[in-house]
Amino acid sequence: MTPGLPRMQRVAAYNVCVDSAARLLLCRLSDITERPGWWTLPGGGIDFGEHPEAGALRELTEETGLTGRIIELFRVESHSRSALSPEGVEHDYHSVQIVYRTEITGGELRDETDESTDRAAWCTRDDVATMQLLGLARLVTEIVFT
Repeated sequence: MTPGLPRMQRVAAYNVCVDSAARLLLCRLSDITERPGWWTLPGGGIDFGEHPEAGALRELTEETGLTGRIIELFRVESHSRSALSPEGVEHDYHSVQIVYRTEITGGELRDETDESTDRAAWCTRDDVATMQLLGLARLVTEIVFT
């Protein structure tokens, strides 16, 4: 934390979905993000007043076309860093990531368009070994594929 810098906090909820073939569902970040082409878990920021479970399930459907049911809390991550706002202003950024183990209950896998992700895919251990993964996705793959 840097004294005097504005602060921004983001609370987000994510899904760990593993299918019967032991593949992990991941989403690729689009060109409108800080890391286009990198992969992450389906999920994202929760809306004001929205329960994190509801936010995780909403994001799952928005990003993948699939519906799900929360099984359990998988883990909670928290990290801080210095960042630039979209307006180019430096600020202290704090991210809280709530991760749920989620069972897929329906829907058809599809890619999101014109948003923060542009592809959704079921990925094997061999697939993720060659992919650029954000920190949360890397952490989860290490747990899921061990």
